[in-house]
Amino acid sequence: RHVLRMHAGDHVLVLDNSGWEIETELQLVESQEVMGRVVSRRLSTGEPRTKVSLYQSVLKSKGFEAVLQKGTELGIVEFVPLISERCIVSDLESLEKKRIRWEAIIQEAAEQSRRGRKPVLRPSTLFPQACDHARQTGGLSLILWEEKGPVALRTLLRTAPPGREKRWPPFSINLFVGPEGGFEPGEVALAGRYGLVPATMGPRILRAETAGLVAASAVLYELGDLG
Repeated sequence: RHVLRMHAGDHVLVLDNSGWEIETELQLVESQEVMGRVVSRRLSTGEPRTKVSLYQSVLKSKGFEAVLQKGTELGIVEFVPLISERCIVSDLESLEKKRIRWEAIIQEAAEQSRRGRKPVLRPSTLFPQACDHARQTGGLSLILWEEKGPVALRTLLRTAPPGREKRWPPFSINLFVGPEGGFEPGEVALAGRYGLVPATMGPRILRAETAGLVAASAVLYELGDLG
């Protein structure tokens, strides 16, 4: 009423977090109440087929908030705030106090980008527990590492590992992204024992708040979820 200047007779798209989008004709627009009539109901076109979960190591507040906002716009379905060795913040209790603000950022971004489902924000998790959670959920789990040795992300997405040929491409992908300074070698070794595969995105070192978004974009493009 105040921002979009909408009136009775205008059409809006209603999202109810169930994966559907509902076209609605406004019939009453008042200061405290809006009513409308459902015109049509259809599956949301804003949800990708590939389900990307981003295990993002906790960053300085504005950097982490940017990841939540842009990741929601991009199509990430789940965020897991991750505490790894090089994180500046390592107190789970202090992080949970930020949950209300983080949820609000995700909500606003989901509405703006017409997501059919609001991405899930998991509780902040220590690195070993996060690796175990990713193993239990299944899918392809990748840990981004800038050192020499990991296979290129593109190669991992284009080539099915032995034994997975019939289940390729993967339906879900877990992306682990380090904090400022990246993961410790010991963390990458631990992740390998949980089935995570180290991956590199090339010779350029990306900032911690950039790497996950770039990797998620590459995953969604390579698997057909970006135009």
